[in-house]
Amino acid sequence: MRFTYGKQDMRALERAQENSFLLTNGLGGYASVSAAYSVPRADQGLLVAAVKAPNERITLVHRLSEKLTAGGKETYLSSQGFAGKEKEEDGYRNLTLFSYEYTPCWTYQFRGVQVKRQCAMEFEKNTSAVLYEVENRSDTPCTLQAAPFLKFAPKEQALEKKKEFTYTDGTVTDGTYTLYIRTDGTLEKTAPQWQTLAYPEDAKDGRPAKGMTGSCCAITWTVQPGETRKLEVVFSMDTEAPCGWDILAAQQTRLKELVNSTKFTDPMARQLALAADAFIARRDSTQGKTILAGYPLFSDWGRDTMIALPGCTLATGRYEDAKSILRTFLAYEMDGLVPNLFPEGAAEPRYNTVDAALLLIDSVWQYYTRTGDESFVKEAWPVMERIIAGYKKGTHHSISMDTDGLIRAGGGLDQVTWMDVCVNGILPTPRHGKPVEINAYWYNALRIMEIFAGKLGADGSAYAELAETVKKSFLEKFYIEEKGYLRDVISGTKADEQLRCNQIWAVSMPFTMLSEAQERNVVDNVYRHLWTPCGLRTLSPDDAEYHGFYGGDMVSRDMAYHQGTTWVFPMGAYYLAYLKTRGNTVEAAAYVREQLAALEPMLREGSAGQLPEIYDGNHPTESKGCFAQAWSVGEILRVFEAIEGK
Repeated sequence: MRFTYGKQDMRALERAQENSFLLTNGLGGYASVSAAYSVPRADQGLLVAAVKAPNERITLVHRLSEKLTAGGKETYLSSQGFAGKEKEEDGYRNLTLFSYEYTPCWTYQFRGVQVKRQCAMEFEKNTSAVLYEVENRSDTPCTLQAAPFLKFAPKEQALEKKKEFTYTDGTVTDGTYTLYIRTDGTLEKTAPQWQTLAYPEDAKDGRPAKGMTGSCCAITWTVQPGETRKLEVVFSMDTEAPCGWDILAAQQTRLKELVNSTKFTDPMARQLALAADAFIARRDSTQGKTILAGYPLFSDWGRDTMIALPGCTLATGRYEDAKSILRTFLAYEMDGLVPNLFPEGAAEPRYNTVDAALLLIDSVWQYYTRTGDESFVKEAWPVMERIIAGYKKGTHHSISMDTDGLIRAGGGLDQVTWMDVCVNGILPTPRHGKPVEINAYWYNALRIMEIFAGKLGADGSAYAELAETVKKSFLEKFYIEEKGYLRDVISGTKADEQLRCNQIWAVSMPFTMLSEAQERNVVDNVYRHLWTPCGLRTLSPDDAEYHGFYGGDMVSRDMAYHQGTTWVFPMGAYYLAYLKTRGNTVEAAAYVREQLAALEPMLREGSAGQLPEIYDGNHPTESKGCFAQAWSVGEILRVFEAIEGK
């Protein structure tokens, strides 16, 4: 899909920088600035390098300040708001078109000069290219000057004081990191210049509203009257980097081939398959593939990976990537759990998740049903057996099977489901006890183990017997007959009967426990109370604890995060559950595709071509949190996989 933004989207800087783009390099590094060519948040930049893939990410080039001189007048092409005394850079006023299809492209016009700018990243390298095509139709020479403003600090850090940059012959260093600049223009050392940037997108969420960035060099090009020239600047952590135009061509070719290799025909599904590629990265510590949870805020987490994996890798036909990711988690199983956070450096993995291990078993099933790869099931079997044994016997974080066969989890300040916020000793969404989706995952895993045992010549009767016990207990304790929906948790508190989206997974998983009528009641109640065109609310608006707005400082945000905020990714389970309860008919598939049309504006808003993490519960119009979220993309891809054949 091609996304375009014109003058009508550029009325003011605030409006012009509402949208952005994301390029990634397969290492966790990325480039992302706004459609206005500004950085409205600290963790955006033209080269955010993964110095250790995928999570140790350093912003090297934060932005480029660009000035065009034509017809004796000087103007900005770049845009930027400042928190200091600097005057706003207003290049968006000269912007005639911004488009994004595989890579971003801006077109400017000023006094007879047209400038087209493109950006690209080299795959599996920490290298970014900024490319220009200048057509000078004026009667005098024009000059373009670009000054790289640097940060050399962790991507999320807002610099509060100046750093010492040393420039020598196209090389900049701060003593820790080194940046190499290659260009066909005139690159010269300049006096140090510092700016204090405004970060309005960060300010909304209580993060630092400003940060510093510095420049020590500038690049100049001159284009004669009647001349059209291609110009380039390449930023890299490598001493040798390819031509910028070759980087652009290689990236566009790779992404075109990727999207053309998918089985999808629907343009939106093909775009989501392309979006999924951004999250699949190499992990240095395991020498395998992983899935980054979201840009620009998150790293690779076990739970997010297992939820995103079926859509981002299996629905898109990336079976080897899926197997690599699964092998990484299988290798790190401990006491029946798999990591929620992987180690960086000398740090130990963190196993604070009750769902990741159960979803790992489901992911192996999802992989098997698409590939028939029984040898991989045999490889994974011992770990999957240990997972079931660990949950039955009891393991860390108060995770254990009760006498009724159901799984309980959580204690103290532990939050081990996906609604995992703990802020200042407060648990906004305490779910200690027996969470509904965890027991749906548990039953699903037991049925999968029963089938796999048969295929591998093992005795699966114990799994079948336990599954029947779980089903009996689940139906007795979770389904509220008079209300037609499932308890969110069995805890003996008022939280038990809160109407939340977690029950939808008790309908959408491959193996489920409810009757057809009960499943339909659950789907219909979720629709009545929680559905929005952008996702599912995490709590019914009728609940006294409902928070319909997400924003402000960390405490305010966390109190709303799972207390009414709309999340995109549960929408995937909702539509799969809807299809199931309507008999997977052609008519049901057509209805779902009609509903999915609401995602098209979501793909255009925020980061072009991506789906975000969350929206407000009350009026979900502006994406919040991560502007690109793996499980949002992956779960909607699963819906397209389900409906395309119909």
